[in-house]
Amino acid sequence: MNVFMGRIKIWIECARLRTLPVSVAGVVSACGIAVWHGCFSWVPAMLCFVFAVMAQVVSNFANEYYDFKRGADKKGRVGPRRGVTEGDIKPSTLKLVTYATLAAACVVGCCLIPYGGWWLVIVGVFIAIFALAYSAGPYPLAYHGLGDVAVLLFFGVIPVNLTYYVQSGVLYETSVMLASVAVGLMGVNVLIVNNYRDMDDDKEANKRTSVVIFGRKDAALVYLINGYVAMILFSPMWKSGDFFILMIPVLYLWVHTVAWHKLTTRTGAALNPLLGMTSVNMLVFAVLVILYFAIVPVWAAA
Repeated sequence: MNVFMGRIKIWIECARLRTLPVSVAGVVSACGIAVWHGCFSWVPAMLCFVFAVMAQVVSNFANEYYDFKRGADKKGRVGPRRGVTEGDIKPSTLKLVTYATLAAACVVGCCLIPYGGWWLVIVGVFIAIFALAYSAGPYPLAYHGLGDVAVLLFFGVIPVNLTYYVQSGVLYETSVMLASVAVGLMGVNVLIVNNYRDMDDDKEANKRTSVVIFGRKDAALVYLINGYVAMILFSPMWKSGDFFILMIPVLYLWVHTVAWHKLTTRTGAALNPLLGMTSVNMLVFAVLVILYFAIVPVWAAA
């Protein structure tokens, strides 16, 4: 039993569980807006949830495998343990599981066709390519300072707008687009923490992340700004001026500022908890939004 649980733990670490709230937050935020607009639908929302999580797991698996192949991860790294680098997982096994998970995600994605049309296949192929291209291929995005742009698009703009679309049938809505960029910026902050911690190793491996290119000081400033800009972009939701809805951005910005302070005062392995803290802050924010729009109208009607 202990051996089995140990293997499970290794694969959970490989999936990078602490970062999964990033993909979940985009779907939850879109669902919050759908509730606000009165078009929330359980089935497509849950399909989006499962697809988003699986797509991120694929990206995380691929990132670990291809970073190993490129020599970007080393034994004893300051970040979370890498199973394939440490010899806990065979590279061939990780590669097989990566593509099997990708295939399963595609099956789930196809289940959204009745809600959004056949053109979603094109979007699905685009997402699948990105999940691998982030760290694989002839021009891996993460190695050329484009990881932040990729996260903004594929963990913010695309999932939020598509999740809203398959529920509402509306392809473009201003408040949704603004929210999608906001979610993307919060997701970028998770990547910033990861790259901030790994800057020295990345530089040695010739992995030119934005932190390697611009330095830790600028990266920390961008981290702080991203959180405040995100709350401004969500401003259509705050226009009611209701006390409870206004407390959501205030709470987020307080926790966000605390996290920024920790980012600027910690180094090495001490930054690992901040990775989870940043992603959880993002998810808690999204959950509070959807709870507000789901519960307050019921109270008002009572």
